[in-house]
Amino acid sequence: MDKVRLGVIGLGNMGTAHSQAIREGKVSRSELTAVCDVLPKALEPYEGVKKFADSGELIRSGEVDAVIIATPHYDHTTIGIDALEQGLHVLTEKPISVHKADCERLLAAHKNREQVFAVMFQLRTDPAFKKLKEVIDRGELGAIQRTNWIITTWFRSDAYYASGGWRATWRGEGGGVLLNQSPHTLDLFQWICGMPTRVYAKCDLGRHHNIEVEDDVHALLEYENGARGVFITGTSEAPGTNRLEIIGDRGRIVLEDGKITFNRSETPIAEFSRTTRNSFGTPGIWNIDIPVPNGPRGGNHVEVCQRFIDAILDGTPLVAEAEEGIHSVELANAMLYSSFTGETVNLPLDGAAYEAKLKELIANSRFEKKVVEAEVDFEASKM
Repeated sequence: MDKVRLGVIGLGNMGTAHSQAIREGKVSRSELTAVCDVLPKALEPYEGVKKFADSGELIRSGEVDAVIIATPHYDHTTIGIDALEQGLHVLTEKPISVHKADCERLLAAHKNREQVFAVMFQLRTDPAFKKLKEVIDRGELGAIQRTNWIITTWFRSDAYYASGGWRATWRGEGGGVLLNQSPHTLDLFQWICGMPTRVYAKCDLGRHHNIEVEDDVHALLEYENGARGVFITGTSEAPGTNRLEIIGDRGRIVLEDGKITFNRSETPIAEFSRTTRNSFGTPGIWNIDIPVPNGPRGGNHVEVCQRFIDAILDGTPLVAEAEEGIHSVELANAMLYSSFTGETVNLPLDGAAYEAKLKELIANSRFEKKVVEAEVDFEASKM
């Protein structure tokens, strides 16, 4: 095989963007041969491409070698399992599933390791995040003592939430800002700083919008080495803040506005504290601006797609294997579960207990959603 035949399932904002990139030749050695959506209108622009209203029919059509899944969240699990069981390569949008138990079911279906299974974590290709991870992994900051990410640049209007019947509902989306906007940032947080071992959170449901899910989150994280972290997010602030701060034994690194600043102590802080005779002394600090390589801020969806194709044809590494997608889902679930129970949640999370709680929320929901057509500016949705 010298070219991968691709099918895109789900032609909303992301599915349309992916299919257009493929048709425009931006993803080399690939060809868009099939598309699928339940709405006939969404299929109209795709002349010369096989069209399907049912994902199962596309998957079994013989028209594709691989699929990109860009449907509402719950369908990632069922469609992903179906595609994997039929021998297709799979690239799924984030999150890979709504809750941890479904993640485990989906990942268990990936039995044939020759099948490529990837997740769309394009922010891992952002030059600033790549550089920050490189610095942390090299040990330049020393042992991490504290993490803090305030990311409230996800402002969403009432029109946004009313634009789809599935949006911001327990039944349709499985959550709010944690399941829709935050999978990328939660993935980056654990990719760079590691997974916490305990989570305590307060998640306000519909505090600023007429929705039944969370739109304001404050979480406290505890790590295995005793470090602590804070994660704050929401969809009601304008202009909002996007500041990631990591404190270690060699100082502080801040990523904000695409710039990385490193306030590096000349001497490891713990060593200075043990050895100084000055009761008010502090270690000398070097103030360093870390250069960020050129590249698309916000990451590159096309690069993730290209690496997916290259992995299929050449066996080269992915940007993110699907198995890594469970971590951001588990963090989001743990924050919501902590808020529901009022207790600190230990990780690994009990996926079955959280699934039962989510089913309870769906069963008891009396929320009535009014759907209205909204104007869409996809570029405005980026970090």
